[in-house]
Amino acid sequence: MSYPFRLASALGFALSLSLAVFGTSGAKARPQDPQLQVIDAPYASPVSIDPKIAVTPATTPVTIDPATSSPEAKDADIAMSPAVSLAELVNAVPVPETLPQDIECMAGAVYFEARSESLAGQLAVGRVIVARTASGRFPESYCGVVMQHAQFSFIHGCAMPVINRTSHNWLNAVRIALIAHRGTWKSPAEGALFFHAARIHADSGKTRIAQIDNHVFYR
Repeated sequence: MSYPFRLASALGFALSLSLAVFGTSGAKARPQDPQLQVIDAPYASPVSIDPKIAVTPATTPVTIDPATSSPEAKDADIAMSPAVSLAELVNAVPVPETLPQDIECMAGAVYFEARSESLAGQLAVGRVIVARTASGRFPESYCGVVMQHAQFSFIHGCAMPVINRTSHNWLNAVRIALIAHRGTWKSPAEGALFFHAARIHADSGKTRIAQIDNHVFYR
């Protein structure tokens, strides 16, 4: 190969190499197409969660209050009450706006026979009425027991005297009647079918169960 030809080839190679270098990385390189630039997405930044509005994890146990979980639960029997005393139970019993006739009769008997007695004494009177209806020896309804001839001294002409229905004594008598009817508190005279004032001579021929306040109870 002649010397001029070799010199021309070498110069051509050097020129190609220079263009390749400056065309890709030099100061005059073509800038990148702005439409193809990658922009950091907003969700790529760290997210700060306000603890006041943080969502509770779905795995957190949920406690349901049985007293408010359904309308039926609100009408649950008073037997479910965790009362630790008769007084507490009496305070927990709501007084209905209208009373069944049998509860009215029992409450009347409690009111006239024992409104001045302790709650235990009032309950004992109510439980006597309940026991009589189940004995087979007396009428099967509370009103039948209370109105039976010559059984309760406050009954005259198969009727009760007038009752002050706004009084504390009457409201307590209603609550006691409901408790006696439901059997949600045991009476110290449980099972008794008879009672009389303590001032009266003991009734022979019957089994004495208890004396509560001014009444003695028998079966």
